[in-house]
Amino acid sequence: MAFDISTFYKKFLKDGFDENGVLNFAELTLDDNFNFAYDILDVIAREMPDSVIMRWLGENGEERQFTYKEFSEKSDQVANMLIDHGVRKGDMVMAVLKRHYEFWFVAYGVMKVGAVLIPATCQLMKKDYVYRFKAAGIKYIFATLEDSVTEHIDAALEEYDGMCEKFVCHGEKAGWTPLLSEIDKYPAGFERADTKKDDPMLAYFSSGTTGYPKMVVQTFSYAAGHIITAKHWHHLDETSVHLTVSESGWGKCAWGKMFGLTALGAVNFVYDFDRFDPDKLLRVLEKYGINSFCAPPTMYRFFIKAGLENYDLSNLKYSTIAGEALNPEVFNQWKKYTGLDLMEAFGQTETVVVVGNFYGMKPKPGSMGKPSPLYHVDIVDKEGKSVPPNVTGEIVLLEERGKHPAIFKEYYRNKELTDNAWRGGYYHTGDTAYRDEDGYYWYVGRTDDLIKASGYRIGPFEIESILMEHPSVLECAITAADDPIRGKVVKATVVLANGYEGTPALAKELQNYVKKSTAPYKYPRIVEFVKELPKTISGKIRRVEIRENDSKKNK
Repeated sequence: MAFDISTFYKKFLKDGFDENGVLNFAELTLDDNFNFAYDILDVIAREMPDSVIMRWLGENGEERQFTYKEFSEKSDQVANMLIDHGVRKGDMVMAVLKRHYEFWFVAYGVMKVGAVLIPATCQLMKKDYVYRFKAAGIKYIFATLEDSVTEHIDAALEEYDGMCEKFVCHGEKAGWTPLLSEIDKYPAGFERADTKKDDPMLAYFSSGTTGYPKMVVQTFSYAAGHIITAKHWHHLDETSVHLTVSESGWGKCAWGKMFGLTALGAVNFVYDFDRFDPDKLLRVLEKYGINSFCAPPTMYRFFIKAGLENYDLSNLKYSTIAGEALNPEVFNQWKKYTGLDLMEAFGQTETVVVVGNFYGMKPKPGSMGKPSPLYHVDIVDKEGKSVPPNVTGEIVLLEERGKHPAIFKEYYRNKELTDNAWRGGYYHTGDTAYRDEDGYYWYVGRTDDLIKASGYRIGPFEIESILMEHPSVLECAITAADDPIRGKVVKATVVLANGYEGTPALAKELQNYVKKSTAPYKYPRIVEFVKELPKTISGKIRRVEIRENDSKKNK
């Protein structure tokens, strides 16, 4: 029987649909020794060796194209190289390679060996590396020579003595092994290692809005979980050319650039830019026939500010959004200029898509969509009881700890955090939402971001969404601020769009704007204009830092 890439994924994911063609059943069916690099990448490489797996575009216009066969062979060479250099199953291997195509060679090679890949962003500084090296016990590292990455790593190694070897990409440096020339010394062809689906495969340091980053460990089964991400959220098949913007150091790279789309035969279009420029990225969408696109809300906001009417996005057939909650104004403006719905989804570094607007659904602007049938999802109160429609509670997954193939294995070396996340017999996401009468979920905020003011519980996202509709607001964050009379009041910290000045008159205008759109008790009694919002390395707003700075000012 001829190989059929359109149904190949069903070997790993069983799925089904309702009478309207909307996904209503999904279950992972994996062999005990499932390993993405062998069972998906290598299989497709044998059956469809010349099919394109990646088109890569560099910052200066360089272009490369790779087939499944080339990726399979390069990952074999990397695996042979790693073994020769002492890497063994379970070793922690960090990769700081931006969006360079070499990242994928290394990633799949590490998987073949059975080591644990730890991607990291090139924005890290010395102290960040010291923390990560010690927390994970990193033994090997791959890094780009650009952006002073190797300098920060070498400085960190003055305080860490567990590193066995360093490999450098995009240049040469004393004390570092040059990556590409070293890979070329080794043959393709690698005997399958003994890995299991429940073995650790991948780990991300997840930058939360409070505390030090947690090391989230995923097993080999996690890779198959993202077939549902690609098939039913990104809506990809063998005709798709998909661009997910994320750098390789973030979990969103796994969501949109490493696993699911490869299993479906879609082309992974990688734009390897240094700094985000909305005009350049929109021109890439124009020029290269990209028909599926995913980015965080912030980028879509900048696209809209750049003037979408100035770009031809007619090739684009599907657009998705994640990373932060989606403001309805962004949804409406994108729809106005492109004719496309923004299909939002919610998930975490610890999971794949938990709630989403899957293909075939009619999205409600601002809603995260409906629960993925891959999980048992609920919204509960503080006592763990399911709440009725339109009541805010915490999103939880009613799954048995350690049994679900698409939920993280553990927070590495942190039993207390792991136990806390799994308390009460289910996994706590730490995110709050409510569901409406139709079963759509609406994001409210992190559990520690909820505001209690004048006896009311107020979620920041609703107010932020309203402010984002005002033409003067580029970005904003809603937090609680101390008040001598009311105890706590709502505060808006606002970054203005070009051409606007942060005057008392504008602050009053924004307050009235909110009053006209929602219950009066929710309006921000304090409006502060700033040049930028404090954010995590991954770009999430750190409302906790705003609250902490306010507390210091009031002391």
